[in-house]
Amino acid sequence: QVQLVESGGGLVQPGGSLRLSCAASGIIFSTRTMAWYRQAPGKQRELVARINWVGTTIYADSVKGRITISRDNAKNMVYLQMNSLKPEDTAVYYCNVFPGRDDYWGQGTQVTVSS
Repeated sequence: QVQLVESGGGLVQPGGSLRLSCAASGIIFSTRTMAWYRQAPGKQRELVARINWVGTTIYADSVKGRITISRDNAKNMVYLQMNSLKPEDTAVYYCNVFPGRDDYWGQGTQVTVSS
């Protein structure tokens, strides 16, 4: 049974930082491309960033230069370091494999950027 558990969200002021974590279990983590997605109110879920098994990363244009995805294969963890946060980054953030599997979505973690 696959479990992806996100944590680290919260309320932050514009320009602030957050670090999201995702703990994965039930998959052969080290060989999978992992990704962070987000869904803002009233919008479709979108890909934020992905990282393959050797650490190659790809980012959405909207977050380039502000957000860094990383992974720790020994711990089955994926991270999302978010800096210079903007109100438009407000969303529920999810981790999943890439491409995302419908049966892998977790509860996500809420990120709210507001003054």
